[in-house]
Amino acid sequence: MGNIDAKKNLKVDENYIHVYLMPGLAANPSIFENIKLPEDTFKIHWLEWEIPNSDNSLEDYAKRMCNYIEYKGSVLLGVSFGGMLVQEMCKHIDLRKLFVVSSIKSHHELPKRLKILRKTKAYKILPTRLVSHVDVLEKYSFGSFFKKRLSLYKKYLSVRDPKYLDWAIKQVVTWNQEEPNPDATYIHGDKDIVFPHSCQGNCIVIKGGTHIMIINKFKWFNENLPKLILD
Repeated sequence: MGNIDAKKNLKVDENYIHVYLMPGLAANPSIFENIKLPEDTFKIHWLEWEIPNSDNSLEDYAKRMCNYIEYKGSVLLGVSFGGMLVQEMCKHIDLRKLFVVSSIKSHHELPKRLKILRKTKAYKILPTRLVSHVDVLEKYSFGSFFKKRLSLYKKYLSVRDPKYLDWAIKQVVTWNQEEPNPDATYIHGDKDIVFPHSCQGNCIVIKGGTHIMIINKFKWFNENLPKLILD
């Protein structure tokens, strides 16, 4: 998998399999706080979003993120937009396994509303700067439901830099992958309303899984990821 080492002199660790986890758009790696793998076999590493240069392509950014993969034969798992990113990263570094969760296999699986943004380039005028005002929304929200949702939003979606958000939305909408990666293991929930067209084809489908199933169905991942990695 992959034909270029983005980072030379990667470490060799014969005692552990190193697993790198990449969160989704605007999310911090605490979404993986309940992912636990047997500690005698696996070492988990959380990856974080960095603020890109505005002219960075997703490929440029993927090469940059490959520098955080320190060990040969590592496992890479990405969620949502992070799943798109890891599919780009694997083109530049050799991996043991690649997992793509709650994401898409190609731009053909983008929902209609995002395809319209792609065609019209309306993503350029989205009010992403409003995201930075979540504290104001929380202050003036009414009802326990909305306050709970905003509290979760603050906890997990903390990457609110407008420069990053503008860049990330553009990369999602304009991603140009034509075909699924044959080396990837795709895992998707049948109740995912963000990417509702991704259960077709070669994909592990989790019944009742939503777009945030890495958080609320972590037990499935804890039980099944070790087997899928070692298979």
